[in-house]
Amino acid sequence: MKKTGFSVAGLIIGIAVVIGIGIATWLVIDGNLKATNFDNYDFSSVIAPDEHNGNIGDHVKKDKNGSYTGEPVYIVEYADFQCEGCASMNPRVNQVIDELDGKLVIIYRNHLLSYHQNATAAASAAEAAGLQGYWEEYGKALFTNQSEWKYKGGSERTTLFEKYFLEVTNGQGDMEKFRKDIGSSEVSKKISFDMGIGKRIEIPGTPAFFIDGKWIDWSDVDSTGTDSIEINGETITWEGGQGGSKFVELIKKIVEAKLKK
Repeated sequence: MKKTGFSVAGLIIGIAVVIGIGIATWLVIDGNLKATNFDNYDFSSVIAPDEHNGNIGDHVKKDKNGSYTGEPVYIVEYADFQCEGCASMNPRVNQVIDELDGKLVIIYRNHLLSYHQNATAAASAAEAAGLQGYWEEYGKALFTNQSEWKYKGGSERTTLFEKYFLEVTNGQGDMEKFRKDIGSSEVSKKISFDMGIGKRIEIPGTPAFFIDGKWIDWSDVDSTGTDSIEINGETITWEGGQGGSKFVELIKKIVEAKLKK
């Protein structure tokens, strides 16, 4: 039988594991950056599990009920679960995925901001949940409840992360495995691998969206007040700093241009 409840011993172990995550992860990041030849990877496509990412491949978000039968457009999102902008954008990302009816796939990669005290712990918890098949549900819970956990420390944060795990798994997840996986080398490697890609392509901040290696600069604009991207010979222009509904419109235009033959 899987153990899904709380225990004092388990909570103490969980706290100890989370405390050590930050140091362990950044050490692995440094080691993985030196050991991995990133020239072997296509950053614009889904990266499969291998020894360098802890045998945890890219996470993808797509319309599971979409009727589109062709090859979808892939956009890569680099995000941090503690980033407020990422949390506010997440519902819009989910909206545009659903509205495009299978034409869009979002590849999600971790890009942790150094000044976010709980970014590593949150990413580790999401990856641990993902090892049991609940990455997308857990990530949504982290974004939705971000204000509840982002400045918590120690036991409070651990309790919240375990509560979210119970909720997204409907009590069917293996809590002991979740606690163990949070601090595992596999999870640390996955996060460090994502960070290595971000460092290599110089991610400007979060959330950051890329298509075919091109940055869709949603937050900043040039001196004219606009920005643009060229897709299949078509120049798509937008005003920066717009609301989420405008982001949905922009992504739809990009996907439409990309699918033109």
